[in-house]
Amino acid sequence: MKDLENNNQTFESIKHIDENGVEFWYARELQIVLNYKEWRKFENVINKAKEACKNTDISVLEHFVDVDKMVQIGSGAKRKQKDYKLTRYACYLIAQNGDSRKKVIALAQTYFAVQTRKQEISEKEYSMLTEDEKRFYQRDLTRKGNYSLNQAAKNAGVKNFDKFHNAGYKGLYNGETTDDIAKRKGLRYREDILDNMGSEELAANLFRITQTESRLKRDNVDTEKEACDTHNKIGKIVRNAIKEAGGTMPEELPTPEKSLKQLEKENKKMLRK
Repeated sequence: MKDLENNNQTFESIKHIDENGVEFWYARELQIVLNYKEWRKFENVINKAKEACKNTDISVLEHFVDVDKMVQIGSGAKRKQKDYKLTRYACYLIAQNGDSRKKVIALAQTYFAVQTRKQEISEKEYSMLTEDEKRFYQRDLTRKGNYSLNQAAKNAGVKNFDKFHNAGYKGLYNGETTDDIAKRKGLRYREDILDNMGSEELAANLFRITQTESRLKRDNVDTEKEACDTHNKIGKIVRNAIKEAGGTMPEELPTPEKSLKQLEKENKKMLRK
């Protein structure tokens, strides 16, 4: 396993998809990738992960499914072999409880918890993530959300996307544009403001993004001006909702010390050591 990219491909290569389109991993295959030679020792890690899952009131049976396989042991004879079908969350817990001296364990923690987390996670699972993991998760959702929003905006006749996105930020941030937000956060020129937000601020923007896309489609908006007005209106609605809930206004939320790009670089450097 030479680098992060190759390892990611390895984790992806052992992923399975069931008849319902749900992804899962077999514990026996994960054991090999995580460099555990003995099943007995790896099953100890699995049991610790199951206990961690149980302690957070999350159903162990939903994430660690017992399966028995018939394997050939020579001369045509077969015997039962214990295995588990694991969800991505189960793999994350296994990585969290694995041998921290193994470089591949740190890689697995990053892979399963942050960088390639594609499935929706439950509220309980989300609450277990660290703040940086929540930021990565929310950033991934906002990235996908903005892609869908841009498609909806394009269909609505938007050509000046800077103007369109600024309309939404102005609504949510009490008149601040993208540049205003970047300056307030002390960012460098063209540095991504979303990469420099905490999970709470990202969540507010995600709500703005998804609700604007929905409104553009539902109201059959077909002019750039109407699309910008809609985005601005939704931004204000989200801002008012935060205010009514007694929350902190987005411009008053602290800017994280490190951007997500910085954290990604640090993770890659750590994994190469």
